Amino acid sequence: MRKTITLFFCLGLLFNLSIDAQSFEELKVAVDSTEFKIGEQINFHIQIKADSLSQIQFSEQPNFVPFELLEDFPLDTLRSQTHYLFNKRYSLIQFDSGNYWIPKQKISINGVSKITDSISIRINTVFVDTLKQPLFDIKPLIHQKRGYKKLVRQIALSFFVVALLVALGFIFYGLRKKLEEKRKELPPFDRALLELKALEEIRPRLQEEYKDYYSKLTDVVRRYLEEEANVTALESTSGELLNKLELLKDSGKLDLDNETLRSLKRVLENADLVKFALSAPEFEVATGDRNIVEDVVIKTQEALPEPTQEEIKATEAYQKFLNKKKRQQRLMIAGLGILGSAIIGILITIFTYGYQNVKDTVFQYPTKLMMNNTWVQSHYGTPPLLISTPDVLVRTVETPEGVTLFKSGDPLKSFFVQLSFTKLPPSESKEKKTEDQIQEEVQTLINGILETLEKGGATNMLIDTDPFEMTDGSNVIQLSGTLDLLNPKTEERTRCRLISIILPFEQVQIELRMLYAKEDRYGDQIEARIIESLEVLKEL
Repeated sequence: MRKTITLFFCLGLLFNLSIDAQSFEELKVAVDSTEFKIGEQINFHIQIKADSLSQIQFSEQPNFVPFELLEDFPLDTLRSQTHYLFNKRYSLIQFDSGNYWIPKQKISINGVSKITDSISIRINTVFVDTLKQPLFDIKPLIHQKRGYKKLVRQIALSFFVVALLVALGFIFYGLRKKLEEKRKELPPFDRALLELKALEEIRPRLQEEYKDYYSKLTDVVRRYLEEEANVTALESTSGELLNKLELLKDSGKLDLDNETLRSLKRVLENADLVKFALSAPEFEVATGDRNIVEDVVIKTQEALPEPTQEEIKATEAYQKFLNKKKRQQRLMIAGLGILGSAIIGILITIFTYGYQNVKDTVFQYPTKLMMNNTWVQSHYGTPPLLISTPDVLVRTVETPEGVTLFKSGDPLKSFFVQLSFTKLPPSESKEKKTEDQIQEEVQTLINGILETLEKGGATNMLIDTDPFEMTDGSNVIQLSGTLDLLNPKTEERTRCRLISIILPFEQVQIELRMLYAKEDRYGDQIEARIIESLEVLKEL
């Protein structure tokens, strides 16, 4: 019995030990190095060895003072045979020299807080050898004259824009008002009665008010007679108007009785007294005269003879002529408005961007379009060369063995870009080349490029070698100059500018060649933009 109890006790102890062994966590911290330069990135690693069921939580806002946190990378998990490795990485930086400690970090593992060890870091200054690296004094400030050209341009542009908007507003308002007036036009008879109805609401008291009242009253009847009876009433005196009406009555063209003409004569005489003799009649007299004029208008409408078919056709033809004339006037006004707006817009554009830019944009100057279009950025060949160009460089199928060629454009029409990769034979000698050998190889390389240009039809070449430094600081060979290219269609030669950048490697030679007309106004801008984008990719 005692042996059995002892056996169970040993088994329980072994079981507990196995559980403790499985739940054991191991925490480590490390950095790439303990010494860094000012501004150099420090990678701080935290590694936790635990099982797959462990719950691990890091601080959402870790504190690394006096270091600055550049980036907090996500947790990386690596599975082993009996456990998991949890890796956490932080990128830190420090811009002051001295000795620092990366502070301890608090981590929660299965609800239990764990504290990491702190690590000592040495930040060293950047050593500058003043004997090899020349130092220069700070350049003095350059005082610039205050210029008002930009301000004046903005004020002028604002003035022209406001003037253009105001002019367009007036044109639109005038056309709209004319259209509304045309829609509201009534026949002469209806309009005369409507105006007489409006006079009923007026109650004049002073002499000036009576004068205005009688002016409107006589204008109504005169305008109606001129429009309906074809009498020049507006420009006639009272006596002349009555004589014309008498003649129409005698000729049978206007069947008015004598009483109506006498009543009209009395109203015109009263109006003359009010307007010229400054008299002020009784209000009842003015009201009676208004009623008389209304009666004259009604009787005149009834007395007018029915128009003949020829008169109707003549009237319709005349109305069509008037409508056509009005339509032509409206079109002319609209055309002048559009033309004026276009001229003002062109002047503003020329004043803002310059005559040459506007001209090249309107007439679709080829290299101007290239500058404004979306450029293509891609990598070509091996080693991969990253470059931005106006168009995609298309690979040439038929090339000599060992040569890969990409190109686009035409130097006689726009802008020519060519990118070539030439495999070099392996070097048998492993000795370091002398300066003379290097210069000889460079000259051989240049001569080969010039021979290629001559085979392509280039003549009258003036080429020089210029030092050129890429964006990564490496020095390469650059050829620049001018040459003549023959146009096979016109048999004329065009003076072109040549830029050739050669990047020699141990196994391959890369050449970027650009050709464009020397007189092209935007060629140098395209050239500079392509060269600025040139980069040899070390990693894809």
